[in-house]
Amino acid sequence: MPTENASLPEIKRILETLLLASAGPMTLAELKRVFEVELSNDFLRRALEELRADWQGRGVELVQLAEGWRFQTKPDYQRYLDRLNPEKPPRYSRATLETLAVIAYRQPVTRGDVEEIRGVAVNTQIVKTLEERGWIEVVGHKEVPGRPALFSTTKQFLSDLGLRALSELPPLPELAKDIQAGILLDGPPPTE
Repeated sequence: MPTENASLPEIKRILETLLLASAGPMTLAELKRVFEVELSNDFLRRALEELRADWQGRGVELVQLAEGWRFQTKPDYQRYLDRLNPEKPPRYSRATLETLAVIAYRQPVTRGDVEEIRGVAVNTQIVKTLEERGWIEVVGHKEVPGRPALFSTTKQFLSDLGLRALSELPPLPELAKDIQAGILLDGPPPTE
């Protein structure tokens, strides 16, 4: 089993194998557990950065997301994958996207907070849809009568958007234009 003194190429091959075989992103802690010897986080990061550089110029790239490291196809090649698997991604209503945006930018928030900001009631199905998708979760309860649930976005939400942190979300005016233009819906917004 390699150590930090062992060959970096061998460690990179092991990391490459793990990440290509993994069903999802892997954290540094998960990657470290595979090795029988202790590898420092700095050493693993350096090996991962070198591995990322090794994959430059290919159709697949190594990325670091909120949930960890993973290989993914480059966006430039998505149209070819769409032809291979013509399944359409789910489309979300404007109300669902607005609710998600409020939660993402104002978290943690209650359903009442979302309703106040949006100016309309939030359908229970919207919250259920976002929870089932793994994009939001209950992170606590507000200390007011009734103790309503507080919602926040998840690491899955960030990873699905290709982000490492909430600070990478686009500015609100830009997001509002995208929703208005239907960019996030992959076409004109459907009716609610």
